[in-house]
This record gives sequence, C-alpha cells and structure tokens, in this order.
Amino acid sequence: MASSLVFPSAPRNQISRRIPRVASSLASNASTSSKEVVVVGGGIAGLAVSLALHRLGVSSLVLEQGSTLRTGGTSLTLFKNGWRVLDSLGAGDELRQNFLPVKGMIMKSNDGRELRAFSFDEEAPGQEVRAVERRVLLETLANKLPPSTISYSSKVKSVNAQGKEGTMLELEDGRKILANIVIGCDGVNSPIAKWMGFPEAKFVGHCAFRGMAHYPDGQPFESKVSYIYGRGLRAGFVPVSPSKIYWFICFNSNSPGPKNTDPSLLKKEALDLVRDFPSDLQDIIRNTQEDIIIKTPLVDRWLWPGLTPSAYRNGVVLVGDAWHPMTPNLGQGACCALEDSVVLATKLSGSIGKGQDAVNQALREYANDRWPRVFPLTVRANLVGSLVQWDNPLVCALRNGVLIPKIVRLGPFLEHTNFECDLLEPVGSS
Repeated sequence: MASSLVFPSAPRNQISRRIPRVASSLASNASTSSKEVVVVGGGIAGLAVSLALHRLGVSSLVLEQGSTLRTGGTSLTLFKNGWRVLDSLGAGDELRQNFLPVKGMIMKSNDGRELRAFSFDEEAPGQEVRAVERRVLLETLANKLPPSTISYSSKVKSVNAQGKEGTMLELEDGRKILANIVIGCDGVNSPIAKWMGFPEAKFVGHCAFRGMAHYPDGQPFESKVSYIYGRGLRAGFVPVSPSKIYWFICFNSNSPGPKNTDPSLLKKEALDLVRDFPSDLQDIIRNTQEDIIIKTPLVDRWLWPGLTPSAYRNGVVLVGDAWHPMTPNLGQGACCALEDSVVLATKLSGSIGKGQDAVNQALREYANDRWPRVFPLTVRANLVGSLVQWDNPLVCALRNGVLIPKIVRLGPFLEHTNFECDLLEPVGSS
C-alpha cells in the first residue's frame, strides 16, 4: 500500500451562492504549517466531527475544496438517530424550527391505489422523522464552529505518510500541512480512502432523480412520506416545510450513463419516467425549478472483513461516505455519518496529546465500534433497494398484493434507527 499519493484535478461540484459567516483560516502561500487535527471535507460528516471535537475542547482545521460551503443538492431525511446526534451537537432544536415533523407513511402502486398507510405515533412510538434542506443543515453546523475553523479553496493534492511525525497534506495552491490526525470526510469519491487502499464505490444498478418543489402560497400535502411503486421504478415525496416538498425518482439502469447537466432535459426526463404515475407527483415535479433537479447513480461499498482495509491507519481515519457509502433506501447515509462523528470525537478527544499509540488506539476503537453498525446497514439498504426495484410483473404483484399490505411492520423495520449518545456539553459550560 502506497505511503504517498497525488490526486488529479477534478471539476468542482455546484457551489452555493450564499457564503456562511466562516472565514478562510490559512493564507494562500507555499508555507508549511502544523496542525493537531485536520478534517478533509466540509460536508455533513466533516462539519459534524469538527463541531463534536470543538464541544469536547479539541480544535480542528476543516479543509473545504470549494470557495464556500458546497450546499448543492436538495434535501435529506433524518430519522431519530440523526436527531439524537444533532441534539448532542447543540443543533437539533434550531433545525427543528425550520422543518415539519413527518407523521407517517403512505405506500401506493403507480396506478394510485393505496397499499398501506402507517402512523409513526401508533406503529413506531418515539420515532422522529423530518426532511431537512442540506443547505440549512450545513450552514447551521458551520455557524456553530469558531471563526477560521474552515479553510476554503483548500483542495488536497497529495498525501504523504511521515511516520511518527504525522501525515503531510499538500494542497493544490502549494501549501503544506503536517497533521498529527487526518479525518477523511471527503465523500463517496474520497481521495483519502483511495490513498488508504479502498476500492471505488460500486454502482448498484439504479439511478435517482431528486428535487425540491416550491409553493410560495403554501404546499397542499399532509405531513407524511408518500412512496409510489411501479415496475423497476419507484418515486416518492415528503413535505419539508410549509412551502417546500422534497421528491425523488429511482429507476433501474444498466450503467450510470453519461452525465447530463442540462436542467431542462433533466426535468423532462424525470417527468417522462413518471408519466403513468399519480398526477400529484407530476405536479410536484412541474413546481420544481429546473436548476435544483439532480440526477445521480446510486453506489455503495461493502466492508468485507479481511478484504477491505481498516477505517484507520497511522493517524488517518475515515468518516461517513468516505468509508461506508450506502444507497438511500433506508435513509441512513447522513444519519450514520452523524453517528460516526460523535463516536469518533468522543474516543479521540481523550487521546490528544498522549502520543501516536494513544491516537491509533482511539481510532481502532472507533473502527471496531462502528463496523458492526455500518456494514449490515449498507448490505440491508442494498437488498431493500433490489427488492423494491424488481421489474418482474409476478414479483411486483407479490410485493403490492402481499408483502406491503400484509407483512411489512413499521416498528421492526425502523429498529435500525435506535441510537443513543450523550449530550456533548461545551467545554467550560456549567
């Protein structure tokens, strides 16, 4: 396994026009600096782990390759495990003010026939579900960090192990940072994971459209998740706020296909896919601005024991999608990244200043704790997706006529959202 790696330049993802009140912390020059903890990636995982460390009295530097927070994307659904972590980070109540609680779930066939309806209060007591705008989540986390925590326009060019001295990160602008601890939160296509020897995430045979409709005068839907099942095709939508609806379409595909960034063509393709689905879904898509519709291939990585590298190596560790990308079929990608953040920060905070052996022991404990959690969820999410994406008419008839109406039980299905963590009281608070 190589101890150094140079990453090729790649196009940047969509950049938000709104710049949160967080400044760049490093001057743009060719100097070398030393940092105890460097977090690579300013997404959900990176900001959450930095905030968790901050609340435990550990400072960190977050390297974000964009010129501001990359808040492209639409919405994500957080279940109670995600909210437990946000509460521990001191961000839960602030976010709850912006987003509607989801009260239940409705499952329909593509001809509009209702197959099953669930109430969370009745069938999954204690469950908390809300769809959250990614932009608002990132800005909320970022604004709770100390000024100068995030260094923007800081794309990692190469990684070099320096033995007991730490890990050298070279940035594209020539800066070099010697870090004692490097936390890779750089997403599905993580360069840090590549450096550690992880294979690329694997395409699972499905692609997804996502978007968010805006109703300036108020959206008309009850606060429930609606799922609609067809043959090799499914869709759904959920109210985010009094004026916004998040929606998705998932369809079978033999390959990820060419990347299409033309907004008008994406919207037309999405509408064509659901032309035989209920009209309310089509109306939601029509009420969506073209520039916030995205299309992505769905991928995951199965962390086979003995075959996949460990999540840590000599002071370098992975969090969230960088380690365990999973399909969205259980709504657990962001939730697991949030869980990772508090578990890692809690274990790591006690090792700071005690030497590399103590740090690696903390990282080992994190990896050992989290692997039995994230690997089964990755597999389960994949299998659930395969089941609901069947295009065989007999299997679809069995799903719609027996499995959903008579067998599925919401409470046991959502047992994976059980996760508890202590509140991370800020250092110095009483």
